[in-house]
Amino acid sequence: MFAKQTYIQRRNELRRRMPKGGIVVLPGNSEAPRNYFDNAYSFRQDSTFLYFFGLQNANLVGVIDLDDEKDYLFGDDYTVDDIIWMGPQPSVAELGQSVGVEHTAHFDAARQTIKKALREGRKVHYLVPYRAEGVLLMSRLTGIRTDEHYNHYSTDLAINVAAMREEKSAEEIEELERAYQIGYAMHTTAMRMTKEGVPERVIAGAMEGVTHQLGDGVSFHSIVSQHGETLHNHNHDGICTNGRLLLVDAGGETVNNYCSDHTRTYPVSGKFSPLQREIYNIVLHSHDEVIRIAKPGQYTDLHKASFKALAEGLIGMGLMKGNADDAVEAGAVQLFMPHGLGHGMGMDVHDCEAMGERGMADYRAMVARADEIDTCIMRSRWRLRPGTVMSDEPGIYFIPALIEQWKSEGKCTDFINYDRLPEFYTFGGIRIEDDLLITENGNTVIGKENPIPVTVEEIEAFMANN
Repeated sequence: MFAKQTYIQRRNELRRRMPKGGIVVLPGNSEAPRNYFDNAYSFRQDSTFLYFFGLQNANLVGVIDLDDEKDYLFGDDYTVDDIIWMGPQPSVAELGQSVGVEHTAHFDAARQTIKKALREGRKVHYLVPYRAEGVLLMSRLTGIRTDEHYNHYSTDLAINVAAMREEKSAEEIEELERAYQIGYAMHTTAMRMTKEGVPERVIAGAMEGVTHQLGDGVSFHSIVSQHGETLHNHNHDGICTNGRLLLVDAGGETVNNYCSDHTRTYPVSGKFSPLQREIYNIVLHSHDEVIRIAKPGQYTDLHKASFKALAEGLIGMGLMKGNADDAVEAGAVQLFMPHGLGHGMGMDVHDCEAMGERGMADYRAMVARADEIDTCIMRSRWRLRPGTVMSDEPGIYFIPALIEQWKSEGKCTDFINYDRLPEFYTFGGIRIEDDLLITENGNTVIGKENPIPVTVEEIEAFMANN
């Protein structure tokens, strides 16, 4: 947790940005049972609640009054029965004091406060909840039916919260550097362990153990797979086999829940084959080209530049043909990289996407205010600014089902040499990912002082020596 003045300043800044005449309601998360009530998943607080109230406790609701400059924290104090199992716990009033909130009350008072605001004709601003428990809680607090939340959530709040969270402060950047160190330990652990005969599951488990030693667990389910062509492959049942490539996309969270997200792809044998090396270096060139040119401006410019670098390399190999710029405009590169270049990074590994185009919010309402939405919650209009942190993760994947579909539909035949592709159906995929902080005049790579091995030579040397 940061100093309480940080949270006071954030709430005041949100109050300054938001229209008057209402309140902001920010519920925290509750415990989520795994298979019975007393056996819960590891608790993860809602990131927006954390950003403004900084408290890791379950079953709290924060309210920011936009008119009288008062902040409220609602929750129930623990009973003696709770303390028997959990030990001494701070009161809600003590929790509030720790983050600069003077007005606290029991949980049910939140409902009365919100209903009073509604009776007075004041706007109740909230974000569409992303958990079932949150949907039910918001209905309980506001009286709005669970299937009506899309019609009442606040685009004003989504836009302003995303804008604030995207511009990282110095203390947040320090947290992201700490998250990087967790990621570094994860990925170098995986590189050390990778050799023929080692189960993917053993590597994934060791990496997750690192995150609990150094932080608060993984920032997302680790991808550790020799089937890198499956973009989100959470299956760890493979056994490492010489001649194959292992794709590891993984990250950790600090105890303050700031995230890292990096990908490395390397040969199980420790040595790239000539073909693996050639394709790897195309991806690495795309990755490095983004680092070379990234600065304040439109995200789509970086996306296109990364695709052009891939196209040039694939044309050089004979897998694509024609002009690289034309191939990018025609969408031909998407056969080999069917995802975007990157995403926002911060307290979520896809920062703020719970409230944007990839989340549960009504996309149409966002589009109606497109000129105002230049944050990572709408990547097509994302304007990078100093303080933005984004991932840089180009890749090349050979996905047989997708190739066969495009071929049968006759897509992009002017740019793709379909006759060459069947020989790559067992190749897999390569992705390389790092996180960039956009600065006034360019960018800096998070963790640049102690980089995870990334070039062919660095990876081969590391694996040989470890």
